[in-house]
Amino acid sequence: MFRSVIFDFDGVITDSEILHLRSFNQVLSQFGLKIERDEYYKNYLGFNDLDLFGHFIESGKLKPADKTVENLIEEKSQIFEQLARTEGQTIEGVYKFLQLLSQNNIPMAIYSGALRSEIELVLDKADLRSFFEVIVSAEQVKKGKPNPEGFILALQKLNELHQPAISAKDCVVIEDSHWGLEAAITAEMHTVAVTNSYGAGELGSAEKIVANLSELTIDELSDLCR
Repeated sequence: MFRSVIFDFDGVITDSEILHLRSFNQVLSQFGLKIERDEYYKNYLGFNDLDLFGHFIESGKLKPADKTVENLIEEKSQIFEQLARTEGQTIEGVYKFLQLLSQNNIPMAIYSGALRSEIELVLDKADLRSFFEVIVSAEQVKKGKPNPEGFILALQKLNELHQPAISAKDCVVIEDSHWGLEAAITAEMHTVAVTNSYGAGELGSAEKIVANLSELTIDELSDLCR
């Protein structure tokens, strides 16, 4: 039975993946490093800030000397927030879809590898915050996607607000990357992929693939959960 939706954020709600890349590159530039766009989408888009900077340090590409990973994350977050205030936009079709779910009393949550402050900033700017009962951000999980921890936590938090409890099989996850889809599948949730960041050929593990969230209907989502 279809009872809830958990959304990824960047690339699903807001068109901000490129802003994250620009933010990372502004921080990395002080060390003579740059992530090319194709490389970012191929290798790093599913990473949260801790995982990305940690990967660069562990691989020996980044030697931040007197700066900690926490310093790098803070620098990147400040740059991202400046960009999001001036350039952040929600993706076409999102508001219509959120209204549809709200009208049908479907609880909604977000699980994202972004920081809480980044998520709240974009939601408040777009007047979308009221749609989401639960937000799980990077600070709340030990392991990012493709680990399922964040989706499981988001569902636990939804169940603190709803009875009878919502099972994983009652939940649809909407993602834009194979990392997120893998996490949702491991959490035993149903999956919809939106082709905002990758083509359909790279999202084949999803049960349903759409170009725009406005294409989805309640009946289609219910069919996934039957």
